[in-house]
Amino acid sequence: MASFFAHFRRLSFRPLVSRSPRSVAGQVFVLQVAVVVMLVACAVFALVLQSERDTKTEATRRSVAVAQTFAHSPGVLAALRSPDPTRILQPLTEAGRKTAGVDFIVVMDTKGIRYTHPLPDRIGKRFVGTIGPSLAGKVYTESVHGPLGREVQATVPVENANGKVVALVSAGLTVKNVTVQMDRQLPIILGAGAGALVVATGGTALVGRRLRRQTHSLAPDQMTSMYDHHDAVLHSVREGVLIVAGDGRLLLANDEARRLLELPPDVEGRFVSELSNLDPETVALLASGREVTDEVHLAGERLLAVNQRPTDRGGGPKGTVVTLRDFTELRAVTGKAEIARERLKLLYDAGLGIGTTLDVLYTAQELARVAVPRFADFVTVDLADAVLHGEEPTPATTIMRRTAVRGIRDDHPLYEKGRLIDFLPSTPQARGYGSGHSELVTDLSTATGWHAQDPVRTKEIMDYGIHSLIAAPIKARGVVLGMANFWRSGQHEPFDEEELSLAEELVARAAVSIDNARRYTREHAVAVTLQRSLLPRALPELSALDIGYRYLPAQSGVSGDWFDVIPLPGSRVALVVGDVVGHGLHAAATMGRLRTAVHNFSTLDLPPDELLSHLDDLVGRIDQDEDQDEVGADGVTGVVGATCLYAIYDPVTRRCVMASAAHLAPALVHPDGTVTYPDLPTGPPLGLGGMPFQTAELELAEGAQLVLYTDGLIEDRRRDLDVGMELLRDALAGHPDRTPEESCQAVLDELLPGRPQDDVALLIARTRGLPPDRIADWDVPLDPAAVAGMREAVSQKLDEWGLSELAFSMELVLSELITNAIRYGSEPIHVRLIRDRTLICEVADGSSTSPHLRYAATMDEGGRGLFLVSQMAERWGTRYTPQGKVIWAELALPEDNFTPGTSSSPYPLM
Repeated sequence: MASFFAHFRRLSFRPLVSRSPRSVAGQVFVLQVAVVVMLVACAVFALVLQSERDTKTEATRRSVAVAQTFAHSPGVLAALRSPDPTRILQPLTEAGRKTAGVDFIVVMDTKGIRYTHPLPDRIGKRFVGTIGPSLAGKVYTESVHGPLGREVQATVPVENANGKVVALVSAGLTVKNVTVQMDRQLPIILGAGAGALVVATGGTALVGRRLRRQTHSLAPDQMTSMYDHHDAVLHSVREGVLIVAGDGRLLLANDEARRLLELPPDVEGRFVSELSNLDPETVALLASGREVTDEVHLAGERLLAVNQRPTDRGGGPKGTVVTLRDFTELRAVTGKAEIARERLKLLYDAGLGIGTTLDVLYTAQELARVAVPRFADFVTVDLADAVLHGEEPTPATTIMRRTAVRGIRDDHPLYEKGRLIDFLPSTPQARGYGSGHSELVTDLSTATGWHAQDPVRTKEIMDYGIHSLIAAPIKARGVVLGMANFWRSGQHEPFDEEELSLAEELVARAAVSIDNARRYTREHAVAVTLQRSLLPRALPELSALDIGYRYLPAQSGVSGDWFDVIPLPGSRVALVVGDVVGHGLHAAATMGRLRTAVHNFSTLDLPPDELLSHLDDLVGRIDQDEDQDEVGADGVTGVVGATCLYAIYDPVTRRCVMASAAHLAPALVHPDGTVTYPDLPTGPPLGLGGMPFQTAELELAEGAQLVLYTDGLIEDRRRDLDVGMELLRDALAGHPDRTPEESCQAVLDELLPGRPQDDVALLIARTRGLPPDRIADWDVPLDPAAVAGMREAVSQKLDEWGLSELAFSMELVLSELITNAIRYGSEPIHVRLIRDRTLICEVADGSSTSPHLRYAATMDEGGRGLFLVSQMAERWGTRYTPQGKVIWAELALPEDNFTPGTSSSPYPLM
């Protein structure tokens, strides 16, 4: 529309301008100049008259003032009483006249005979003027033809003390002098008039120039022709045009706008807010003045596309121009296109908003959230209980649990979330669940089968206003997992067949996500079960350490974090913590293999560095056995690597030896509450091979706490490793008396307020020292005769410990072990007896030759010593030291020498 008018203007204006003999602007200029000249002339004439009037008024006022002043002057009455008043008053009047600027001051008696006058020959003659009012005590002014010519004079009475008029005083000016004063003002008046004429003419010229520019120098007939064309176009186009002023007043409405909006004839000049027949949204738009493009509004039964633009962009007046196009004929087509677009948008949003997590319940809630209120007023999702546990449902049952409820209001009478519902076979839900096909109920009031489910509740639902239902089965891979129910209420139209197809498509997309979440739930449960079965179920009771631990699986998936506490001979304890790279069943199974391997290697009583070397070889072989081209069920190819920390604590010496395979350094809580991180040499991760591991040895004070953990405790996407270690230090520091269990909980509360993103293993061990009175040791010379002395010494020590009943068995075991050391070993030979949860006997020598248990034949003279030891002892074994080897044996204590309910042996059975 705007482009049309611009084209029209380009076509019509220029020819008209070229033909203009005298433009409207020129005619207006001439008229304005004439009016200005006339106004200035009238103003000058008025000023002259005003000046003349003001001058006469001033002369009269001055005459009155001078006459009154002289009449009341001191000495006037006395002079009048004197024999010759003229002699006294004449000089006074002449001096006063000159001083006051008047032409004469005349003093006369009550009969009008002058005492004084500027012309002496006039003294004694009758005063020219009216004296009657003055004799009555009044001031009288008049213009007369006197001795000096035409005069303006004022006459005032002179009264004595009794108020009687005794004389008269008259003062005045000649008209000639008054005219002279007026003539002095005339140049100023004429100059001001000329200046006003120049200024007004200049302003008129500027206004005319602007008018000429705005009218393009058009003549009146040309402008008439242009506006005739304008009106013809404005009222013949098939678009409504409105012009609204900045204050909201409607300035113009063409015929099409009047027809489309059904405006009254007198609408122009009224405020748009007063047009009650218009839609409120349309009125608000017209009054707002905001710029819009093809905004759709209703006007009665018509659908209008409204465009609104401001009129002040080019410096014009503030307001808006509005164009209206009738889209009524396209309304049906547009409505269908809009419905199709909304449905596509709904399906698109469902693809983005459903299945964001692998949680069955949350996915069901996402389906309900997407559909309300864009498709249905209420949505309920019912799933079979087996689906919630990751299993496939059995088709024979129609019992489902309501897992999601969402609606436009919360006071609905539908079954609540979490309820277990057994649908009758006549209900749409049961039919859809059994057949796998959707059920459309356009009128619930006639659905007798649905009413039979719960007559009381169905009546409440009907009374609430819910009138239409779509029950769509949630089906994936041919298996029905549950039902999604879409409800409509109030004034909304019932569901139709097209909407049934949309509901099926919507539920089909959600069914895939629900089935994926179900399978993930099953796999996650299996992985967690496997992982927990591979972790320690209970820790052994120990004298050397007080243990506390925590294991938290990740929020999604399982990984290979693990820990273990392994009792070792000689009351020692091995602490292990590790982390297999990756997640899922593969990582959990690999963790179980590594934990089993550590148990097996620990039975050899290997030092930490050697045990990690063996473990490194095992992980390398596992990597080689994995087919790099095959991807496991969890998407991981082989074992990328693993970390491990292995430590051995000896309560006799209170020393701890540890080695690390790329694992985080442990935290050490000292008895005074301070926390440090020991300087531990860190080796490569397990599985890389080729690099040796190093050990570090620490002496731990009794009551110190050794804290072992995995990286899931201190590291995540929100904080760095160093920050996490400082947080761990802060959580542990300052609480030396806290038990390991309390410390575990405090650490988790501080570092992991929510569910962790990665598995977390935490192991805290408080050290204990073995009292010296429970340890006895002797050096034994390399002489068979020393065996008897050792038997006696051991017997005495057992008597001191109250274990005399074990003297025979211990003497027999000790004799065999010492004899073997003397016969097959080398110096130095050392014997140590330890009373702990068992009675431990250790014989050390400088030889690395390991004895072997064998069965002696009937005729053999030797070979029965270790057999006797194995029969008498609970267990026995050999461990190697840098100086040689140690052969040890353990005997169970009598029942009154250990805590009831605990095993006499701390070693777990493998």
